[in-house]
Amino acid sequence: MASRHLSRVIAFQTLFEWDFRHLTLEEAEKLVDENLKEFGPDIEDKDYPKNLVKGVILHKKEIDEIIETNTKSFTLSQMSPVDRNILRLGCFELLFEDKNTVPSKVAIDEAIEMAKAFGGDHSQKFINGVLATIYQKFIENKDEELKNESNNDQENIE
Repeated sequence: MASRHLSRVIAFQTLFEWDFRHLTLEEAEKLVDENLKEFGPDIEDKDYPKNLVKGVILHKKEIDEIIETNTKSFTLSQMSPVDRNILRLGCFELLFEDKNTVPSKVAIDEAIEMAKAFGGDHSQKFINGVLATIYQKFIENKDEELKNESNNDQENIE
């Protein structure tokens, strides 16, 4: 399993437990350290899963509002804890991570892979639909602007 993917899985596992047990940020930070020791001792960038967990928790209110306004018939409390926390993680990566580090397609694909591995029969389609809607509303135009800037920078170099 690739290091970034494993880091996301560890972040998801931590967020799941944080949500289920109603932990504080400090307790979640201790838990991610424990999960890294147990499940990812060989991960080189241990800050990555820690930053994911902290970022989701710090932006929880905003992320949850975005998720709820972009699901047609579900509130967060009606979602399975697995789907809810995969969406939170995916939404955080879509909206708050540097697009040069985590492209939107990667954030969505990783969330779908976690839904396949940990979710129910319909989780994959549900996660994909919600994150695709969020991408279209908040990011699609920004991604196009980044591509255009990158192409212009490349042309200026040549």
